[in-house]
Amino acid sequence: MYKRVLVKLSGEQLQGRFESGFDAERAAWIAKEINKITDHDTQVVVMIGGGNYARGAQLAGGGVQRVSADNIGMLATMMNAIALADVFEASGVPARALTNIKADQVVDQFTHRRALSHLSKGRVVVVAGGIGRPYLTTDTAAVSLALELECDLIIKATKVDGVYDADPVSYGDATKYDKLTLQEAVERPDVRVMDKAAIALAADHKQAILVCKLLTEGNLAAAAAGEPVGTVISVS
Repeated sequence: MYKRVLVKLSGEQLQGRFESGFDAERAAWIAKEINKITDHDTQVVVMIGGGNYARGAQLAGGGVQRVSADNIGMLATMMNAIALADVFEASGVPARALTNIKADQVVDQFTHRRALSHLSKGRVVVVAGGIGRPYLTTDTAAVSLALELECDLIIKATKVDGVYDADPVSYGDATKYDKLTLQEAVERPDVRVMDKAAIALAADHKQAILVCKLLTEGNLAAAAAGEPVGTVISVS
């Protein structure tokens, strides 16, 4: 098992059976899967998206400035983090929400030392607010956070079971990659599982990424244990 992993979750995964918003049943299922990791003394950081409420890139335009739109998207991640941490706690998984946007009345501010303190006490740390600045995605924020907290692995939990050379939902003959180098992931236009800025940052610092399907029971724990699941994107 790795000592510390970062799990990147999209906001859409939290909407579950709903067209938008937050599905507590889906969150409780995720808590159960995360618990399989923490039960083996692996520390878990979660970087959460906000697409189930708002996406900055989609909101921009029609009078809404891009900076304002991105700020709204970051606020959406904060709502998810607060709710997700509550569901984790109710499910018996100790968790704390932290945010990179100043909002002391509703959630604690992220600091390096505060995050490490929670992790050392066996709590899952759910981080909101992306990187705290516009024009940067939560994918890029996830890589930055993983580097800051010295995570051994980034687990990108998606709708599909790895990285393909085409959308496997639309193309039945799409080929799955078991392994890719970070350089290949940056250079290949068919690799779209994370934005290129995020992968480039990971490549610069040799940060390993594993892409797997969220809704397969045991996948997150298998990834955290170093078992062959999904697609591994690493230095070699």
